[in-house]
Amino acid sequence: MECRPNSLRSYVAIRPVLHSGTIKERLPVNDVRPAAAPAPAPSAARSPRSREVEYDETDRELLRLLAANARVPNNVLAQQVGIAPSTCLMRVRRLQSTGAIRGFHAELAPEVLGRPLQAMVVVRLHGHARTRIGEFGGWLAGLPGVLNVYFLAGADDFQVHVAAESPDALRDFVVRNLSASRDVAMTETHLIFEHIRTGTVLT
Repeated sequence: MECRPNSLRSYVAIRPVLHSGTIKERLPVNDVRPAAAPAPAPSAARSPRSREVEYDETDRELLRLLAANARVPNNVLAQQVGIAPSTCLMRVRRLQSTGAIRGFHAELAPEVLGRPLQAMVVVRLHGHARTRIGEFGGWLAGLPGVLNVYFLAGADDFQVHVAAESPDALRDFVVRNLSASRDVAMTETHLIFEHIRTGTVLT
């Protein structure tokens, strides 16, 4: 059968061709069918779960020395550990990048800054406030004189490390900020006589 040309496109005859009992279509010479889409590449195998970082005895010795004095010069630190300064610097940077060292901070003396009295204040919230416990913890951390805030498991919710100018100032801190809050069910204040630093590195 022959198809007549029209105003848009000319056609050629299409005849079925028999191959081994199967009818196949002969394509027009000016007809191009899109090539079959390539088969999707097999998904790459998932990378194995990264192992926990391992620290050797040299790393732990560096941590012990830096915990005692974070301002020790690199060449002195390297000499104390018994490694080359370049190796020491590389190891300290690795300890930072892997999170073993969070940062280097100055330890302030509250008593020199006019806050000689320190205390730990335990805070327990009412049930209705527990849905906003994260927000409450952030509010505690922003109060004047607060050094640290610890979120606890168990019956109590927070432990607040606070430095105050005097016993009266500490009482005012607890009464005005905590006892007056409708979210707080109970507080318990423990005076700190002394803070003894150990410099112990977790191993």
